[in-house]
Amino acid sequence: MSGRGDSGTSEPPEGMTEDFADPVEDARRARWAAAGTGALLALAGLAASLLRLTGSVPTLVPAAYAVGAAVCALASVLGSRGRTRRALWLLVAGVMVMALGDQFD
Repeated sequence: MSGRGDSGTSEPPEGMTEDFADPVEDARRARWAAAGTGALLALAGLAASLLRLTGSVPTLVPAAYAVGAAVCALASVLGSRGRTRRALWLLVAGVMVMALGDQFD
């Protein structure tokens, strides 16, 4: 065998580091992303609901935006508590409700 004696070790070569993802940091990022996205979509839905309320549209339109905003706000709360999978599905549902309201406009 003509290879180096330490070729079987698992250490990275000099000057290179292994990049292991920290699961705690990943969970923290997921919570912040779910909470931030939920809050942003809730504010957007509330603003759209208030804008549509002042116009001459059927009452179903602002109600759909308000319900979608409430669902996104709930997703934000769940996301901040670590329930990121449920928060993601609630965000999708909230945006779909708002899109449905937009179809009636």
